[in-house]
Amino acid sequence: MVGRFWFPIICTFVAGSLASVQARMNGELSLLTGNGIEAATLSFGSGLIVVSILLIFVPSIRHGVAQIPGAIRSGELRPWQLLAGLIGGFFVAVQSVVVPMIGVAIFTVAVVAGQSANSLVVDRIGLGPAGKQPITIGRVVSAVLAVLAVTLAADDRFTGGSVAIAAVAIAVVAGLAVAVQQALNGRISVAAGSPLSATFYNFVFGTALLAAAFGVAWAITDTDPGALIGGPWWAYAGGVVGVVFIAVAAWTVPILGVLVFALVSIAGQLSGALLLDVAAPTASTNVGWHLVAGVVLAFIAVAMGASGRLRTRRSP
Repeated sequence: MVGRFWFPIICTFVAGSLASVQARMNGELSLLTGNGIEAATLSFGSGLIVVSILLIFVPSIRHGVAQIPGAIRSGELRPWQLLAGLIGGFFVAVQSVVVPMIGVAIFTVAVVAGQSANSLVVDRIGLGPAGKQPITIGRVVSAVLAVLAVTLAADDRFTGGSVAIAAVAIAVVAGLAVAVQQALNGRISVAAGSPLSATFYNFVFGTALLAAAFGVAWAITDTDPGALIGGPWWAYAGGVVGVVFIAVAAWTVPILGVLVFALVSIAGQLSGALLLDVAAPTASTNVGWHLVAGVVLAFIAVAMGASGRLRTRRSP
């Protein structure tokens, strides 16, 4: 019983680490284009191309996509639950705009606060495929520690005037939304019988939202598409990483639950974010003791929240 959870946990941790890499990719693409919404549209659009190619060549994905209309008719899924991709589009847009402003690590820690706190609510109301989960003292403490970690990590930059409070607040809101997206993706994956089928629906709706937003901005403002010549090749790979992350989430959330998935992926995100900001800092990166301590505190929050749930899972 215990063993069946370790492989999904490892995959979730790795996917979380890749999410930090995606944040850096999309942030770099935003700098290249000069427009965060355009960068997000390109990132999500490239992910849609990748998953569409897989749809053509992999029968199980096509079958899963075809299962969804029947799941809606039977009541297994609500039509609005397919709109999880809109949340994904919103998250990538925030990521593309905010990461160049505050760096990967502070963005990730801010997302941690929103994601871990809202995962409690999502599990409690039973939005995910695992059904209703109780709110325990340990879970509440872990969520509070995650919020405190955000304050600590960004404290020196707030006082120094180098971080916009609004940017951190928007990242927290994006984290709140991600917890809902992961729960809905888990439901779609169960109904489709294929995580990549759920991923396909995510990228369809997310790309549509971002393309519409960029089109409106292009029409009513002086926003124009930026030139995409030059820049590092890896800046254009965010969509591929997004496919991996969303597919892993859709597969593991029904097994682990929303909270455990969130906490384990957060551990991966924090590890990847701090490593990136140390090894390849951006102009806005400031790796001081506040940031390191905030990441450590958030990691403690992750461990506390996940340990209780895993003990419950291990019980016969």
